[in-house]
Amino acid sequence: MSPFDVFVVILAGVGAGMINTIVGSGTLITFPTLLAVGVPAVTANISNSIGLVAGGVTGVAGYLPELRGAGSMVRRLVPMSLLGAMIGALLLLVLPAAAFDAIVPALIALGVVLVLAGPRVQRWARGHHVEGRPAPWWHVVALMAGVLVAGVYGGYFGAAQGVILIGLLSTLSTEPLQRLNGVKNVLGTIVNGVAALTFIIVSPELVDWQVALLVGVGALVGGFLGARVGRRLPPNALRAFIAVIGVVAIIALVTG
Repeated sequence: MSPFDVFVVILAGVGAGMINTIVGSGTLITFPTLLAVGVPAVTANISNSIGLVAGGVTGVAGYLPELRGAGSMVRRLVPMSLLGAMIGALLLLVLPAAAFDAIVPALIALGVVLVLAGPRVQRWARGHHVEGRPAPWWHVVALMAGVLVAGVYGGYFGAAQGVILIGLLSTLSTEPLQRLNGVKNVLGTIVNGVAALTFIIVSPELVDWQVALLVGVGALVGGFLGARVGRRLPPNALRAFIAVIGVVAIIALVTG
């Protein structure tokens, strides 16, 4: 990897760490970047998942004030994320590489759609969100099931996992939305961490440690910056940037 490629990957890691903390779709930046510098698709996905854990840690740390009072929700949902992440990571390792190459464009397209639809989903959720009222039991069950499915998706690929999570949380929970964003960061970090550990234990030969380290260094800084100043960034500009990168990645994968 050339010095320029190293710089580009670190910069992509910074952007992904920031966006994962704020929006939840940083993989749509790092994954296409890794493909562009010549990293094979499965290796790029696995190494990227490992590297992004660092950004999740700093992002969660930045949201600790919002997480006060969310302990019971976190304890209830964390097992769902753990189980889902293990299933998704194992599916990635079991399915042939050709299947991954075929599925990834659809996953990126789904991620782009979710990112672009995010504001509308959140506006709808706010209109159905009554803070302070206990959630019906079926909301709790549906939320746990949804977090499990999101964990499977996140363990397998993960682009826009945060958008899926915040949509579920804001629709099926009565907690304040800022607190839910903190919970989203916790669950997303756990999914990435479990998936990373699964990859390292089961198939260490598929890990490119240089890539993981470069993404991790960038994401560590990006998660900190995202928690500090991310709310001041224009969200529509971020979404447009992610959408452009996602479309470019789809074209590159389909035509390549």
